[in-house]
Amino acid sequence: QVQLVESGGGLVQPGGSLRLSCAASGSIFSKGSMGWYRQAPGKQRELVASIGSGGSTIYSDSVKGRFTISRDNAKNTVYLQMNSLKPEDTAVYSCWGIWSGRNYWGQGTQVTVSS
Repeated sequence: QVQLVESGGGLVQPGGSLRLSCAASGSIFSKGSMGWYRQAPGKQRELVASIGSGGSTIYSDSVKGRFTISRDNAKNTVYLQMNSLKPEDTAVYSCWGIWSGRNYWGQGTQVTVSS
């Protein structure tokens, strides 16, 4: 089993920044891909960004140029730096990871962008 623990959500004004962190612990025997999904009220969950074990990244078109995903393999931690936040970025952000073919999810952290 793998546990994912997120931190860093909160309330921020439009144009502001937040940094999310997600630490993985447990039965991690190989490097896996990790990333972030988000779900806004009344909308489907969508991929925000992901990063492979070698550092390759994928971003949603809606966050390209504003968000940056990174990881620290020694700490099994993934980060999401979110800049130039917009009200439409408001959602519950969930950490995701895959190890040995199994998907794991964090509990989610609320990000609210509002003045």
